Amino acid sequence: MAPDDQNDWINQRDVSFDAHISMGEKNGAVSPLFEVYSRGIETGRDAWCTNFSEIDLSRNIQKTVDFYNEQVAHFERIRTDGSSAKDLVRYTPEAISWTSSLFASLERGTQLAFESSDIRTGLYRPFEKRHVYLNKGLIHRMGKNFSIFPISGIENKIISVPNSGNITPFSALMANTFLDLFVTAAKGGTQCFPLHLYDHQDEGTGGLFADQTFGPQRRDGITDAGLKHFQDAYPGETITKEDLFYYVYGLLHSEDYRAKYADNLSKELPRIPRVKTAADFWAFSRAGRELGDLHVNYETVEPYPVTIKQGDLRLADIKNPEAFYRVTKWAFGKAGKEKDKTIVIYNANITMQDIPLEAYDYVVNGKPALEWVMERQVVKTDKDSGIENDANRYAIETMNNPAYPLELFQRVITVSLRTMEIVRGLPKLDVMA
Repeated sequence: MAPDDQNDWINQRDVSFDAHISMGEKNGAVSPLFEVYSRGIETGRDAWCTNFSEIDLSRNIQKTVDFYNEQVAHFERIRTDGSSAKDLVRYTPEAISWTSSLFASLERGTQLAFESSDIRTGLYRPFEKRHVYLNKGLIHRMGKNFSIFPISGIENKIISVPNSGNITPFSALMANTFLDLFVTAAKGGTQCFPLHLYDHQDEGTGGLFADQTFGPQRRDGITDAGLKHFQDAYPGETITKEDLFYYVYGLLHSEDYRAKYADNLSKELPRIPRVKTAADFWAFSRAGRELGDLHVNYETVEPYPVTIKQGDLRLADIKNPEAFYRVTKWAFGKAGKEKDKTIVIYNANITMQDIPLEAYDYVVNGKPALEWVMERQVVKTDKDSGIENDANRYAIETMNNPAYPLELFQRVITVSLRTMEIVRGLPKLDVMA
């Protein structure tokens, strides 16, 4: 076999993919569907900059900032012409993780200060939220996230997809908050495409509003040319940029699309075809809207009614809920030597039964969504820093509900079953040439 014009020797791309509009372009040579997109947040020091506990995160950041500032002062005292921070700092794994951006700040003599207002909540892995210290001084690579989520609580949605070079099968996930770099990709990182963009205007420029202070100014993330590209395909239809945003999300869940363009999607960002009929466009758009609502609002969907082996928890006399619902590690049941995924052992007090196996069909970033919950809602200690990350602290401190991890699993069963029902009801992929 000879390489194709993309220099692919194996898993050669479908050449028809190039005819479709790209979700995003960096060089600006061709008008893309989205004006701006961004990598997920890359802290470069997750153990210090993220935590389930806002209290612990604050404490960890304060210690790290103090250590870093000591190193700035130390470097200033002993530096000579041509000296490098990499050669002179203390490599203390329990105190800090050094990156090129932090070395550069140190060499400039930049001091850091802890700012509690920089603690925000984002999606760290599929269906796992954490507190993150979103401070430019400590975050290694911020991308363009401040153009998408400039302040806490601002309204927006993003479609996240793997960057080129991902090693796991393609998936997409919608969120209404910023994401970590590896939410939808085990390698290569996650790219985020926003419904809205925000431009920050600090103050008026004169005239009537000269004394007013303005916040972020919202505009559309989808380009006018991108919208026209689809409006031209369906004359007589009233299509908005929001309709198109959800069409994209629905289409990216099409099993036909993922199969036909699997090799393309492993090597480049998605391109979005126009389906042949307006009816199919609207079917994908409606499905994308429903999928988006499920995936964004996963914490409030109805929990799936699993059977609790020990009995109905609503009737239990639970004197210490924090101890009763505390989870440290999950496990599947056993059927002989094999795992029985219809049974999940939550802790010594709670075993769930009758979990529908089809719920494991919903896969994000190479793993069933349910298994992401089981993997992440635990207690772990980082081996380098010694920092403990305890999912129970998020349940208690943030959600005010010690049963949050258990209920999250049940909610994600509901999300998974409904997602696959919607996906399997999508139209067959029939695209314009």
